[in-house]
Amino acid sequence: MKAVTWQGKRDVRVQDVADPRIEEPTDAIVEVTSTAICGSDLHLYEVLGPFMTPGDVLGHEAMGIVRQTGNAVPDLIPGDRVVVPFNIACGQCYYCSQQLYTQCERTRAPGQDKGASLFGYTKLYGQVPGGQAELLRVPQAHFGPVKVPETGPDERFLFLSDVLPTAWQAVEYADVPEGGSCVVLGLGPIGQLAARIARHRGAGTVLGVDLVDERLAMAQRHGIDTLDLRTVKDVGVAVRDRTDGRGADSVIDAVGMEAHGAPVSTVVQQLATLLPDRLAEKAFTTAGIDRMSALYTAIDAVRRGGTVSLSGVYGGMADPMPMMTLFDKQIQLRMGQANVRAWTDDILPLLTGDDDPLGVDDLVTHHVPLDEASDAYGMFQAKRDGAIKVVLQP
Repeated sequence: MKAVTWQGKRDVRVQDVADPRIEEPTDAIVEVTSTAICGSDLHLYEVLGPFMTPGDVLGHEAMGIVRQTGNAVPDLIPGDRVVVPFNIACGQCYYCSQQLYTQCERTRAPGQDKGASLFGYTKLYGQVPGGQAELLRVPQAHFGPVKVPETGPDERFLFLSDVLPTAWQAVEYADVPEGGSCVVLGLGPIGQLAARIARHRGAGTVLGVDLVDERLAMAQRHGIDTLDLRTVKDVGVAVRDRTDGRGADSVIDAVGMEAHGAPVSTVVQQLATLLPDRLAEKAFTTAGIDRMSALYTAIDAVRRGGTVSLSGVYGGMADPMPMMTLFDKQIQLRMGQANVRAWTDDILPLLTGDDDPLGVDDLVTHHVPLDEASDAYGMFQAKRDGAIKVVLQP
């Protein structure tokens, strides 16, 4: 089959690789019909290469048609249309019983002291071949895959794999009061949907912050007020001006370690990628290598006693945290990868009607054949041609 493989920094290629097969009774094989490039994939493309191996199959947002199942997958049959959550969970262990599926005890990579395995995402998370391919082996298929209606465009359901549950959890963790204020930092796919979900769930004021014209325009199409970082010099001041001088009830950081405007940290990240893999791994897991601009902005913009919700990915171990400010302002801080299956039952009914309350029909900016994935990664990373969300089609 054809698959998108990692070969090195800023080097992904479509290659022929072996077809996946059933390896465990709880496996399924899915023929992929749509798969998306995620902002987290750009971390692999740009800075997390030390944890990759040339030939690793990328991608953790996929959906398709079940073609084969193991004998311990009673609820799926060939022909079912499914979305595959990006995290791999058994649904039965201690953490899964707490709906903390990203912490599944049965799928953790041995020796890595990390959470549940993820599709297409480094040896830290199991080095499981990903979904940017024609076929995908799905472990723990007795629990993970979400069956969706047989009709309707893929984009109505594809984002149940990651983007929608991540945005939903970001809003849930933000604890926005009914009629309250919410600031979303970063209007990529997660930020776009987080802003829409916050409004759908009752926020009175939602402000989206970004510096890319197409992202600002997309948010405005959905009734989101925006702040343009190119003209707003101090986001905290601008937010307080709109919230009676207090700051926002809730701030969602949908940016993470790839934030713009942190030149020193940017240089540190790039230098770390030039080290031999063993030294680079040590630098990434023990040193402060993140660009912390977005987190500092969130802490500044939130009101005293408010909540900061982190959905953007951070990777450093020793990054400086403004602990005095966090303590003095009595800020609540919640974070973590999305526990996808905890939210899919809430989200799926919003995708099956004609009204599209979350605006999922207006998120994809580019549909690209799988064979052109290399160019698509470059376009997405550089934000060329208005790229906000890119879907690959095998």
